Amino acid sequence: MKTLIIGTGYVGLVTGTCFAETGIDVVCVDIDQKKIDKLNKGIVPIYEPDLEPMVKRNLQKNRLTFSTSIKDNLGDIETVFIAVGTPPGEDGSADLSHVITVAREIGRYMERYLVIVTKSTVPIGTSKLVKETVQEELNRRQAKIGFDVASNPEFLKEGAAVEDFLNPDRIILGIESETARKILDRLYHPFLLSGRSIIHMDIPSAELTKYAANCMLATKISFMNDLANLCDLVGADINSVRQGIGSDPRIGNRFINAGVGFGGSCFPKDLRALIKTAGDFGYPLELIKAAENVNKKQKEVLFRKISSHFRGELKNRVFGVWGLSFKPDTDDIREAPSLKIIEQLIKAGAMVRVYDPVAMPEARIVLGDQVVYGHDMYDALMEASALVLVTEWSEFRIPNFRLLGQIMKERIIFDGRNIYDPAELEEMGFTYYGIGRGKKAIE
Repeated sequence: MKTLIIGTGYVGLVTGTCFAETGIDVVCVDIDQKKIDKLNKGIVPIYEPDLEPMVKRNLQKNRLTFSTSIKDNLGDIETVFIAVGTPPGEDGSADLSHVITVAREIGRYMERYLVIVTKSTVPIGTSKLVKETVQEELNRRQAKIGFDVASNPEFLKEGAAVEDFLNPDRIILGIESETARKILDRLYHPFLLSGRSIIHMDIPSAELTKYAANCMLATKISFMNDLANLCDLVGADINSVRQGIGSDPRIGNRFINAGVGFGGSCFPKDLRALIKTAGDFGYPLELIKAAENVNKKQKEVLFRKISSHFRGELKNRVFGVWGLSFKPDTDDIREAPSLKIIEQLIKAGAMVRVYDPVAMPEARIVLGDQVVYGHDMYDALMEASALVLVTEWSEFRIPNFRLLGQIMKERIIFDGRNIYDPAELEEMGFTYYGIGRGKKAIE
């Protein structure tokens, strides 16, 4: 079986590589020649655990190849996955220009029946638009070639994408024909050996499922962050509240940790896109709007705690920031809370030293020389008035607090992910601020 993946971004590269791992012949296409040249040498442009060795292994076995040409790779293909970017527009809508461009090229050069699958996160109705676009090109050629479209949204967590793809908790297929169902079921059969099953549905439902899943998770996070801010005011501890409600199986204990807000390429973009889609149909989606607004404000909470403690006198103080990526195990800094916090500190005249195990190269592109980049986590705290923990990388969980006390100018910790024990730190002479820990409320 052979398949074509168009787009070698995060979703396309993981999808193509994991398909190849099961023995499928995969060609991944991208218009960026330099990127393709590097991929053909096994050089992966993103950080994702286990991905690079898998790419190299499948390149060596000739199951995975990379190309810049859609036309040259459509001849003996059964399935084509569209996995190009859909960046948000100013109004929150997803930009489908790349998707439509790919659909036109498929229609222009396809030679046989294809199942054309939208893998990108796209608004409801996009698969219909893809179908119309492909058919327009076929009509222009006067070519009578059959095809089907399908929707197969991805549910990959950055930092665990390879594991998520190889051992999925669900596979969603939006289909409109029995032929497409059989082909895609066969393609995904190797991933069902762990006992999971494919959920078949109509295409609009599949397109909406992706947005619904991300918006539900984002809403849980914002709900807990809202409660955490109340905890600061009333003297409660959000960690205790989390344990109390998380033990209820109807609620569960996942995605209910309080913190400094969510970022990344999915949640913020998908919330805005679904709000825009609902607005186009005259429905306001008030709950999702609230989740988005809470998250925007939450990214300012840690800075407000910092400013409150120092009574607004931040000029020329040094702050060490641990964690730049929006979450651990990724180098993705898109809409990361760290960027907002650093921006606010710099605007207030503070000097910022930063460290992240993986995301420093990406951060340099955005932050330039506005900050000092630490050689390691401790170097980032030299002469710092405070440690600002933003991303909960594993290596930050049990640092050498005695060393921290020696190299920092003041023993103050602002814990944006609630990973430290306030009582333990206070015994060691540190002043501790968490998110919703019931003490040191925002003034």
